[in-house]
Amino acid sequence: MTIRVVIADDEALLRMAFRMVLDAQPDMEPVGEAADGAQAVRLSRELRPDVVLMDVRMPGTDGIEATRQVAAVSPDTRVLILTTFDLDAYAFAALGAGASGFLLKNTRPEELLTAIRAVAAGDAVLSPRITRRLLDDFRPHLADSRTGVRDERLDRLSAREREVLAEIGRGLSNAEIADALHLAEATVKSHLGRILLKLGLRDRIQAVVFAHDHRLVPPT
Repeated sequence: MTIRVVIADDEALLRMAFRMVLDAQPDMEPVGEAADGAQAVRLSRELRPDVVLMDVRMPGTDGIEATRQVAAVSPDTRVLILTTFDLDAYAFAALGAGASGFLLKNTRPEELLTAIRAVAAGDAVLSPRITRRLLDDFRPHLADSRTGVRDERLDRLSAREREVLAEIGRGLSNAEIADALHLAEATVKSHLGRILLKLGLRDRIQAVVFAHDHRLVPPT
């Protein structure tokens, strides 16, 4: 499978650098470049790429709003946010808008490529450490969003899947969940796939937010 990528950044030199890295990969194809958020949305609608590398600060429509619009016009497209700024300043807004992960622009090329492949496969690019930082920083926002109304989608999950989802909500990695629940790591990965499918979630990030919104993770 070839991963089709749109590069959205207002700096032409950075777009060229990203394109050179992607062009060197046999499983990736840069299919378009955007200098602003509005153009990124238009290209996503027209080209239906697998991944958009999205800068945060661009003229006109910024990367956060562009991410929200991309999720609406091309639901199968994953957005990977690239920023030179501190992660926490934009993380919650971008995740809420539908981003599947974050990378700083000084990330090594091999890490960028690994992240693109992970996002294209439906995973999320946030380490468990970063996930836990986000939960600590934004727990009040998550608590405020709880409606108290039971979500019928929870009834689709088995007891074991609810256990796995709760551990995902705590920010644990698959290996840590496997250790905590005495499961094989491959089994945890299978459970995660079924959880996302049954709940209609895009990736692990949305699973974390869902677990907190629906009180599967005890408040701390």
